[in-house]
Amino acid sequence: MTPTRTVPTDQPTSGKRPWGLSLLLSILALLLEAVIALVVSFYYGATQESPNVIGTPALLVLALPVIAVFATVVAAALSMGLVLPIVWLAGVLGRRVGGREAWWWIPVAAGAVSLVVVGLAVALSGGSGVGSFVLGWVLTSAALAVPALLWRSRRRRVFGPVLLWGVVAVVLTAVLGGVGFWTGLLTEYRPPALTSADLVGRWSDGNGGTLTFSADGRVTAVDIDDDLTPYDDFTEDDPEGGKDDRCSGQGTWAYTSDTGLWSQEVSVTVDACSFENWYVGGTEGRPTLYQYIGDPDSWDLYELARAQEET
Repeated sequence: MTPTRTVPTDQPTSGKRPWGLSLLLSILALLLEAVIALVVSFYYGATQESPNVIGTPALLVLALPVIAVFATVVAAALSMGLVLPIVWLAGVLGRRVGGREAWWWIPVAAGAVSLVVVGLAVALSGGSGVGSFVLGWVLTSAALAVPALLWRSRRRRVFGPVLLWGVVAVVLTAVLGGVGFWTGLLTEYRPPALTSADLVGRWSDGNGGTLTFSADGRVTAVDIDDDLTPYDDFTEDDPEGGKDDRCSGQGTWAYTSDTGLWSQEVSVTVDACSFENWYVGGTEGRPTLYQYIGDPDSWDLYELARAQEET
């Protein structure tokens, strides 16, 4: 009786993986990359000057199933529209140039496809610097090359290792970011700590609008924007989108800071104006007062900075 030989399941096979399984593997890889990018963007955003956008964790948790479905659909579209063409192009290049398909043609094809994608994105957005373009091209090439390499792989039972190492990469990225903040390599943005005395003086929006705070609690508003709707929010009643709706007058002001730096507010009461409280932002060297224009989640701000004293 001739003994049978068992082929290890983690070794390459001569046949191709079913197309559907390759698609699922590409979707998985893109989703894992998206989670890593989300973690990196969260840490990066924490270091950048930003308004105090109040989050809604409960709503985010409730929305996770919808977000997951949407992300999966997007990953599937990217797999079909970009990853699959990269695999095809790499195969064509390998057969035409070297006579056979080889894995190293995947990065070449990914770079070529990414160059077109990033170029179109830059053209549609109005252009960007050379450094931003190169960085976007490199990151996009790497992000597309990984699922393309997995698509081309002929190894069996690859889903488990990809998922495992993907989760490890996500956790490692989160831990490294936390260590960076803990050790001081990364610095979390915090608004400057102001006092009532720091606010006394003239603050300008750079477009003719000013608020002048007096030490006795009086304030003078001159041409302050009083209609904080998005500038592209045009209506029949307001065709200019609030651009020219400004107010002037005198009133009172008060500064409050109940729970810390993010709770600093300046309430301004002027009969001719109807704006809300002002928040404190900026940096120690350049503090600002701001209000939200439209939806706070848009981070579209109407800012006042301390005006330079005339000499």
